Amino acid sequence: MSDFFLKLSASPSARKIVRALKLPIPLPQPLDRVKGPWEAQPLAGRAVFLAASPGGQLGETLGRTLSDAGAKVSARGEVDPPAGVRPFALVYDGTGLDAPEALRDVYDFFRAHVRNITPCGRALAIMRPPETAGDPVCRAARRAVEGAMRSLGKEIGRKGATAQTVYVEAGAENRLESVVRFLLGKGAAYISGQPIHVSALVPYTPVRKYVAPLAGRVALVTGAARGIGAATARALAREGATVIVMDRASEREAAKGVADAIGGETLACDITEANAANTILDYVREGHGGLDILVHNAGITRDKTLGNMAPEKWDQVLAVNLIALVRTNEALLDHVRDGGRILAMSSVGGIAGNAGQTNYAATKAGLIGYVQGLAPRTASRGITVNALAPGFIETQMTAAMPFGTREVARRLCSLSQGGLPEDIAETIVFLASPDAAGVTGGVVRVCGGNFIGA
Repeated sequence: MSDFFLKLSASPSARKIVRALKLPIPLPQPLDRVKGPWEAQPLAGRAVFLAASPGGQLGETLGRTLSDAGAKVSARGEVDPPAGVRPFALVYDGTGLDAPEALRDVYDFFRAHVRNITPCGRALAIMRPPETAGDPVCRAARRAVEGAMRSLGKEIGRKGATAQTVYVEAGAENRLESVVRFLLGKGAAYISGQPIHVSALVPYTPVRKYVAPLAGRVALVTGAARGIGAATARALAREGATVIVMDRASEREAAKGVADAIGGETLACDITEANAANTILDYVREGHGGLDILVHNAGITRDKTLGNMAPEKWDQVLAVNLIALVRTNEALLDHVRDGGRILAMSSVGGIAGNAGQTNYAATKAGLIGYVQGLAPRTASRGITVNALAPGFIETQMTAAMPFGTREVARRLCSLSQGGLPEDIAETIVFLASPDAAGVTGGVVRVCGGNFIGA
């Protein structure tokens, strides 16, 4: 079901009337989302203001990254921002921050420009991880920036703009480029207020393949006949992957429709069946010799408050969302090729909890634990493992919600609107790409800057 207020907001004349009359109507900014394949210069022509804290260590790397992506970079201390130019993005290198007093520099930079940031713009702070600071005073300064950026995201969300913090470990600097390109690009339109960790855990030789990055790779997406799974299959195929669209036999026709449209393949298999792992394994070995990308998307809900929840509702959700996923993943692990990518669908509900969803939240929190535990095991083979935590996403399931519940859920984030399946799909494409090796064992919340638990 479409968002009436979002449609209203898309009309300049309607926005003018609402504001003139001071009507208490939410007017979310329509987001600038991906409309085609990855580009070599996704920031072409965009104005980006770049600044560094005293002692900042990544200014040169960031400047090169932004320029290579096509941005027009104005660096503090080198070039004054051209008069009248509104920045699309504000990027701050905070790797030199070592005391709370230095936080004034963060304030000075963002305050000077944030009011002029363009609609659907970006704010980004690059930091060293707080936990690597030996001095608790330094750790306080580093952690403080994340709080500021989360709050900034909520302030600029009305403009469709987002804010993030990126923590870069020492030794992982060569993995930063792809993360910056993604977070400043259209694929991250519905991600805000998030800390992204870039580590050196996974061995990495830079590829820097930003056009058709998944060419020659084989991907399996479970629960891919509809919604997020179908959008993911389409996005992976668009970037060059051969995609196996997997769903239950009852969804065979819908899955075949998705596969035919993208030149992919169909696998009818219920992940909860006892022999599901063997069925998938036989298909993958015979047809492709292995997998490069494994996306665990299949999942169900059976909502009820815990005191009123029948045992079968608990068991069904645990069986599909967690037990079958873990069993299948463990069976397929040796057949994910070196340098592969494993992604699992968690939820903001698994982080914050949700009334009436103890079963669902348990499984989604369990997936986060599984991903965090698995990532170190697979790192030596160059395999990354990550979870995604969607917020309110516009799907058939959410369209069936009562009107009031749906409206509250849409507005309960800094961007004041629901996400689209494509927002999840674009994040998966990034995490599945060769140059996303620096992100593993993490949870990327695609939730529009959710006000609860994220």
